[in-house]
Amino acid sequence: MLTTSDFVPAFWLRNAHAQTVFASKFRPAPELAVDCERIELDDGDFLDLSWLPEREAGPADRPVVIVLHGLNGSLESKYARGLLRQVQACDARGLLMHFRGASKPNRLARSYHSGDTADFSQVVDLIRQRFPQAAIAAVGYSLGGNVLIKYLGEQGSRSPLSCATAVSVPYDLKACAQAMQQGVSRVYQAHLINGLREMLEAKADTVELPVRLLDDLATLRDFPSFDNAVTAPLNGFRDAEDYYARSSSGPFLSRVKTPTLIIHALDDPFMTRGIVPTENMLSDAIRVELSEHGGHVGFVSAGRYGEPVYWLEQRIPAYLRDRLPGFGATGDPETAVVNEAS
Repeated sequence: MLTTSDFVPAFWLRNAHAQTVFASKFRPAPELAVDCERIELDDGDFLDLSWLPEREAGPADRPVVIVLHGLNGSLESKYARGLLRQVQACDARGLLMHFRGASKPNRLARSYHSGDTADFSQVVDLIRQRFPQAAIAAVGYSLGGNVLIKYLGEQGSRSPLSCATAVSVPYDLKACAQAMQQGVSRVYQAHLINGLREMLEAKADTVELPVRLLDDLATLRDFPSFDNAVTAPLNGFRDAEDYYARSSSGPFLSRVKTPTLIIHALDDPFMTRGIVPTENMLSDAIRVELSEHGGHVGFVSAGRYGEPVYWLEQRIPAYLRDRLPGFGATGDPETAVVNEAS
């Protein structure tokens, strides 16, 4: 179902770029204590998980919320820290899954990408084994949202998740790559590619990478070029076109059977309005809430005195309280939201 969001941007922050940059760069980093865990993967690589403390405490059916970050994201991403604070206030177990290579240089030449659902699937299976009585939800942002939607579509009715939320999803990776080459969006593109380049250069100290790839890094200035030279060959795709076609989440929307909320701003500078899925692309399990404003993972509203309020950290917990058994049964999430806004 497509519907209109009730998000209202702060009166002093209506511009899409202002929303995007303020939430990412000017918001103070929410304080958050975590316990770190490294899990070994079957292919010899590893994943780093950041858990809210006391994950073993409480009743056996205490719910679990998994957070999936965006491109170049990590536990340092403010949207992730802010949401985990709300999960903690709702007395649920919570963790951020770092995609491979996002926390520390990983051991293999490959890293994460927009269509890699296998690692997430392994983390879900691990949580099911540890907490067999707990309901599980996942929240994905941007690239993480694409991975989440694709995973849900692949799983269909077999999905072990009780519900999910995805924010600012790049449903069509090719269209997004083209949009990022237009106007001010090229600034975001340069920033993101610089981050990917730094990740590869750090990995090259311990992992053997193709020499030509390293020589070409400085010349790769847009996503089609980078994905053609780096993402595709390192992850088993023929080229960028093949990667985009096989990894975009749009074709999987109709196959999602898990109750899922998708939050999207029509002014998202990482994509165009034309990328928004139509009603006939959605399964009955999906609710898409569209707003005119919000930018890319921005959604900053204002409190009574004009102070910034990070609306996603109100809307997402509200959805989880409706859909995730045991979420918010104890604790005081409303107080946490007010404290974060002040």
